[in-house]
Amino acid sequence: MIKAALFDVFGTCVDWRSGATAFVRPFVEKRGLRASMAEQIADAWRKLYEPSMARVRDGDRPYVTLDIIQRENLDIVLDSLDISDLFDDKERYQLNLAWEHLPAWPDTVDALNSLKDSIPIAACSNGSKPMMQRLAAYANLPWSMICGADTGQNYKPHPDVYYNSCAALGTAPHETVMVACHTDDLDAAASFGLKTAYFPRPTEWGEGTFKADPDIGRFDFSAATMSALIDDIVNDR
Repeated sequence: MIKAALFDVFGTCVDWRSGATAFVRPFVEKRGLRASMAEQIADAWRKLYEPSMARVRDGDRPYVTLDIIQRENLDIVLDSLDISDLFDDKERYQLNLAWEHLPAWPDTVDALNSLKDSIPIAACSNGSKPMMQRLAAYANLPWSMICGADTGQNYKPHPDVYYNSCAALGTAPHETVMVACHTDDLDAAASFGLKTAYFPRPTEWGEGTFKADPDIGRFDFSAATMSALIDDIVNDR
């Protein structure tokens, strides 16, 4: 029986792309830059996320929080767009708060509350605990607990993130379901013994960017929407 659920956050529960773009836009418009520059910054920033975390997973760098990594990556993005001289350190600090000001997808909060009525639910994000706490307050995400990178002192898909998150919840991996819209996250969780639940977020990277996985039958649960997926998990219990 499933006794607890872990959730990916960026992309699965919150709309990082539109949220980061909206947060950055006033900064770029204040400097007379075209509005589309905000979207460019958001996309370029997010694309640096995975290779930066890989350095920690591969042992090339000690664990540091995503707050630090995203601040470093912001410098790289601004340099690559040749607008580095337009933003001082104080403004870069403010820009880095974008990742704590992301809106929940319209179905997220109701779906999370529905599952929380049955079992504990926890964030299992690469974001730090303080970042996830502030994001939860902003987006009204009703976590029972915040697990993830800080709990594992590493980044998904490192096994310590999944195992330590289960341990924090007091459940064995086979008693815990990982919920995500990213198949690589779920494949990793499954390899470490967790149950898996998949649904797509077709517009996570913008309209027309989604490519369906033809083999979602490998997951324990799958549905077209988050709400339907949560209903399946609840009914299976």
